[in-house]
Parts: sequence; structure tokens; C-alpha cells
Amino acid sequence: MKSKPLTGKVALVAGATRGAGRQIAVQLGAAGATVYATGRSTRAARSEYGRPETIEDTADLITEAGGTGIAVAVDHLDHEQVAALIQQIDDEQGRLDVLVNDIFGGDPLTTWNKPVWDQPLEPGLRLLRLAIDTHIITSHYALPLLIRNPGGLVVEVGDGTTGYNATNYRLSVFYDLAKTTVNRLGFIWAHELTDHDATSVNVTPGWIRSEMMLDNFGVTEDNWRDACVKEPHFASSESPVMIGRGIAAMAADPDRARWHSRSVTSFDLAEAYDVTDTDGSRPDAWRYVVEVQDAGKPADVTGYR
Repeated sequence: MKSKPLTGKVALVAGATRGAGRQIAVQLGAAGATVYATGRSTRAARSEYGRPETIEDTADLITEAGGTGIAVAVDHLDHEQVAALIQQIDDEQGRLDVLVNDIFGGDPLTTWNKPVWDQPLEPGLRLLRLAIDTHIITSHYALPLLIRNPGGLVVEVGDGTTGYNATNYRLSVFYDLAKTTVNRLGFIWAHELTDHDATSVNVTPGWIRSEMMLDNFGVTEDNWRDACVKEPHFASSESPVMIGRGIAAMAADPDRARWHSRSVTSFDLAEAYDVTDTDGSRPDAWRYVVEVQDAGKPADVTGYR
């Protein structure tokens, strides 16, 4: 029988409709957790993304994986909705052990490779609200419940480690600020949670094969390597399962405090906890491909497991 080390634990994955958030929620469920999956896209209404994925679908996947999935429609910019969500979790579970802030929704609002004076302000400012205000509002209401019991875990999911974002321009003023700020929030939570026996970690995936990314390349998870013909660096991509498995393993780790205040990648977690992607690929294979390509040498992008 498969071990379920998170049985009895309660998680909130804020922004669990698709991509990394969905698989983080599913993998926490696979480890036995009760997972509240939130987002704005439901079977009754879609967000401005206009995508088919819904939070109800995510909840079903959590339950199928072996956990308990609970979908709650929440706009994390709405204080009242977030407060009601946390009250619901308290009323139904009486505890919160894991908070994952994976809310964004700003990709359609991003204008790339333009200076600030050529950027439309309203979409950019909304991007910042979606990326930053949502995380602060959610943490404001959720953290008092999380610290009620010792050993809580907060994960800020971003794009790029703190070190990478500090030295690389992210191709848009608004996107750049969003991603550097998310990492800073993880650092702040680490400071504020130190006296409450809770752990705060920043985790970033690599080039993630989200539903949107697969659609953009015209491939599926089954044949994604076909996209490497046009974009060889896509060989370094990962499915959302990789980050999900890593975060679930960290949540189940009695010594997870060793990650406190760190900014790490999904590959760091994969190495530490010996987890693999859906196809069995390993982080060292990913590094090999990137190192070879960056050296200007040809790389086999179809058989690198």
C-alpha cells in the first residue's frame, strides 16, 4: 500500500486551476492531504484566461490521487472572499498545515520587450495586483490559522530563484517586479514565522509544460519532445508534476525547516527527495542538456533520460 504521509494534514493551494498549482494540489492529495483548491475558473464561469481548466476538475484529480479535494471559487483580490475561504477551512478542518501561494493570472497581461514608456499601464498594474496583492491578502488571512499548530509550511511559487532574478532582467518591468517581489514575500514570511515553528520557502519550476505551454507548441505531454525540433531548449522543460512531487515531499519531511528562508528550484527538491518527472527523467539529465547546448554543441533532445 502506498504511503500517505500527509494523511490528516490540510493544505490550501491558492491558484490551483491549472499548471503548477494544479499538480502541487494533486501531489499533496496523493500524499494523503485534504486540499482546498482555489481559483476563478469554474465549470459555471471562466476567468479572463478563457481556458477550459476548472478548480472542480482539480479537486476531482486530488481525490482520484488519494486525497480529499475541495474546490472553492475565490478571487484572491477580494478580501471578503479570502476571509470567507479561511473561515470555511477553519470551520470544516480546524487547522491549516500547508499554504501554497501560486496565484498569478498575469500572462495575458504581459507586454514583452518594451520599455516602460511603451507599456500599457492598466494591464501592467493589474498584473502587479494579481501577482503581489493576492499573495499578501491570502497570507494575511491564512497565516493565523496555519501557525495555530506547530510545523506549518508556506510555499511561494514564482518564476526564477532570488539569485537569478537579482541579476537577470525579466523582459518586462511589470513581470520583473512581480517575480522579484514574490520571492521577497517568501523571505518576509520566513522572518515573520521564525518564532512560530513554521517554514517559508520560495520554489520555482523550470520551463514548465503547463496546459497553456503545450497548446502553444501544439503538443501534448505524451509527445512533447516533438516541440524540441523547433525549440531545442524545450528539452530542458519539466511537467508540472515535478514541482508538485517535490513540494509534497517537502511538506511530508519532518526536517523541512532546513529549507526555511531558501529560494530553490523544483530540481533542488527532486534531488533532495529522489523524485522524478512523469517520464522518469532526472535533474542531472536536465543540467546535462542545458550545459551542452549553452556550450554550442549538439544535444540529443529525445533520449536524455
